[in-house]
Amino acid sequence: MANAVIHGKAASVSFHNVSKMFGKDVLAVDDVSLTIEAGTLVTLLGPSGCGKTTTLRMIAGLEMATRGRIMIGDKDVTGLPATDRDVSMVFQSYALFPHMSVIENVSYGLKFSGFNKAETRDRAIAGLDLVGLTQYAERLPSELSGGQQQRVAVARALVLEPQVLLFDEPLSNLDAKLRRQVREEIREIQQKLGLTVVYVTHDQEEALAVSDRIVVMRNAGIAQIGTPRELYDAPSDAFVADFIGEANLIPCSVDRIAGDMAEVSLDGYKTTLSARGLPVGPAILAVRPSRVVVTRGTKSSGGMAARIEKATYVGSRMEYTVAADFGQIFATVEDVDTAFAAGDEVTLGFEDRGPVLLPPS
Repeated sequence: MANAVIHGKAASVSFHNVSKMFGKDVLAVDDVSLTIEAGTLVTLLGPSGCGKTTTLRMIAGLEMATRGRIMIGDKDVTGLPATDRDVSMVFQSYALFPHMSVIENVSYGLKFSGFNKAETRDRAIAGLDLVGLTQYAERLPSELSGGQQQRVAVARALVLEPQVLLFDEPLSNLDAKLRRQVREEIREIQQKLGLTVVYVTHDQEEALAVSDRIVVMRNAGIAQIGTPRELYDAPSDAFVADFIGEANLIPCSVDRIAGDMAEVSLDGYKTTLSARGLPVGPAILAVRPSRVVVTRGTKSSGGMAARIEKATYVGSRMEYTVAADFGQIFATVEDVDTAFAAGDEVTLGFEDRGPVLLPPS
């Protein structure tokens, strides 16, 4: 067992009205301001081209901001090159040296940090111990699985004890089972060492699973920032609702506002919800598929008459496409033993915590 111990020395990251232009015409990041608290894992989430990777690369110093200011801790790093910033980055491609052993890969950055050979080896072994790979120290990367190679890349970044650790789509080359395993390991290490981690992904489930906070990006800017639960239960608009997990987006009408509550109607179905600052008039009802209630038979009141168009068994649940007067809705139901079949007449409703009012798009 190595004598060296890997420590976190986390720092906050803040953007102050940061923009990034490529050439004269491409605005990759548009006037972004945000603060990432020290010791937290924050995910930049969004579709391709939204600016999340450019934002990450500006923290690393691999891209320079066109306008604005970037701080790491209390240090202004806006104009500093990557070599003068105390950050480490884990890439999607792992970027391991194929001709070097695992321990040589992990040790590589330490050779330039003033440690002697014994200290370098001790710290490298401590890094491999953190990711559970000490027994593979002398192997070549080609002799490891994809998940093991990614863990070597994580160890190589950790041994430098950076103020900020950056991940750029780190799990996209792994299969689903390995993705779950490695993301849990990354989260466990981050919490154990108290690291500041900025994590880029386009995978909503991955973001929900690992993050303290999520920054949802759209069109080079920020659509919403919040905890995973805040974004899932209280999205700010239809884009966020649909991007963070699936959502049925149903046109509805706000008929009356009473205090903080809104009386809402949808093809004869009425409910009372948090108004969320919306006025009387058209709105959108966002409903998660798991919060749609489907009951057998039709009722004259208390729900909406509908018909099952498609029923799919996926093991742990049933997935239904249901047709109602307002259009189609997607529902997931855990009861797989008394499933509905295509053509069944049903009644639709929503769980009490189910629907969320959103502004019309």
